[in-house]
Amino acid sequence: MGVGGMIDSLNEPPSQMAYCGLMCGGCPIYLATREENTDKQRQMRTEIAKKCNEIYQSQYTPVDISDCDGCRAEKGRLFTGCMKCEIRTCARKRKLNHCGQCDGYACDPLEKMFHTDPEIKTRLDRLRTAGN
Repeated sequence: MGVGGMIDSLNEPPSQMAYCGLMCGGCPIYLATREENTDKQRQMRTEIAKKCNEIYQSQYTPVDISDCDGCRAEKGRLFTGCMKCEIRTCARKRKLNHCGQCDGYACDPLEKMFHTDPEIKTRLDRLRTAGN
């Protein structure tokens, strides 16, 4: 695993990377899903809802922060925001491993993500440069 968990190697994307380049394994929603202490999990979901509302101007409550096994989950638990994500939908439709493989890289929705988390651009650019 690379520095800060960014990239397993330059030859392939990490297994817990979302199509957009976010690292699901470090996502607070993903971590809350795995939290066994229910009091701590409830507190985490409250903090996540507050942060999502600040960043994305959403109206989430702690109840809205559902369990999630990561963006690539085929079946089972997937956060509502991921389920409705236009980037995820597009990448799956195009059968991409990540958005860096797209001929239209980087689209407007992805550019907006870059402003929220500049590391995802770096991550996708490195994978794109490596030809993956």
